[in-house]
Amino acid sequence: MSAIQRIVPLLDRVLIQRVKAETKTASGILLPEKAVEKLNEGVVVSVGPGLVTKEGNSIPTGLTEGDRVLLPSYGGSPIKLDSFKDKEFLLYRAEEILAKLE
Repeated sequence: MSAIQRIVPLLDRVLIQRVKAETKTASGILLPEKAVEKLNEGVVVSVGPGLVTKEGNSIPTGLTEGDRVLLPSYGGSPIKLDSFKDKEFLLYRAEEILAKLE
């Protein structure tokens, strides 16, 4: 079991891996890291069970693992893992995610 599989979001939280922008142009030119901007797109890695109302009813999250989502410019809690230094993981509430990409 990898370190990322051990992270289980609670309630309506969603663990997202941010998609990295291409560092090479179509013609094969390598771009420096400072010239590459962050994309506001990510892939859902893990989803919490959802919210529970005061009456005890469960409200499931509308996302599943593997969904591509549109992220807000700011927000989310960064998750840093030693075994995944080159990948960026963020923890969001489901209501903060802007859209599901199809």
